[in-house]
Amino acid sequence: MQLPRPEKPCRPPLWAKSGYLQSALGNYLPKPKLTQPWRREEIHLPDGDRLVARVYAPKEGSAPPNRKTVICVFHGLGGHGDRPYMQRVVDLGTARGCEVISVDHRGCGQGRGLAKGIYHSGVASDLSAVFAAVRKKQPDAAIIGVGFSLSANALLLCLGDGHGGPHHHPDAAIAVNPPINLSRCADLICAPNHRLFNLYFLRGCVRYVRQREADGLHEKGRFPVHLRMSLKTFDDVFTAPLGGFKSGQDYYERSSALPHLSKITRPTVILHAEDDPFIDPTDFVQAQLGPGIHLHMEKHGGHLGYICADQPYRRWLDYGMGHYLDQLLSRL
Repeated sequence: MQLPRPEKPCRPPLWAKSGYLQSALGNYLPKPKLTQPWRREEIHLPDGDRLVARVYAPKEGSAPPNRKTVICVFHGLGGHGDRPYMQRVVDLGTARGCEVISVDHRGCGQGRGLAKGIYHSGVASDLSAVFAAVRKKQPDAAIIGVGFSLSANALLLCLGDGHGGPHHHPDAAIAVNPPINLSRCADLICAPNHRLFNLYFLRGCVRYVRQREADGLHEKGRFPVHLRMSLKTFDDVFTAPLGGFKSGQDYYERSSALPHLSKITRPTVILHAEDDPFIDPTDFVQAQLGPGIHLHMEKHGGHLGYICADQPYRRWLDYGMGHYLDQLLSRL
């Protein structure tokens, strides 16, 4: 699938030229906080766990799309519905007359204590359950799935019917910075020159384990995690056994979306940056892409950074996401 590209590329300011700086600084730029009201809903999973969704109605006065549309948004590692990138998509979607459902994964954010299972990059079946729940409640609505980072991989895995498929699919999707080759991504994050990023992600992972201990989901000390380990070791010690995998490597192999991209037929935008320090762009260039995929590669942007010099609040991602939402909405 070929879609028109946004007219303006991401032009980084001089102080954020590298993908490393884009990734490190992108989460800290100021942006008005989302003040829209929302209602809480719980989505029940087949194994008895629950996800929490925040449901946002279209903005008052917004023009509705050609077809009623629900946008389901999923966060990345260590994230939740309050993360700025999640709230900015809510703002983009509701301004276009769409209902937006912001989902907190198992045990994350509003969903803390409601799940025995864990969130990881292979949870395609959880996304499938969300799409099925929306479809059951609103059978005439179109559904757009939006995933960031680890959830972007899970979204592509869902669309390609990998890891436990077949799955329920959205009508269209946008995957931002998806780590489609998890083994390669883990190697890059754990490289010596990325120690600060390894520590950043690891802090959230260890905090997640401690919260589960405090909530009585498993006994204290059962999983010996600490801040001196690497993310690869964390996946061996915690993610693999609780996620139902033989090892961290087994988790990477079974949960990577790369082998399943060729099967994607629904309109799907993959938005990625060539200078993402954790995700090798050659994985996308060499991948066999399904007929539904439109691959957009930006020269600059890092990992969920996309700091630019000529967009409001220096956020090129809002501009790019808005462009592709408009393209998909016009085709539904």
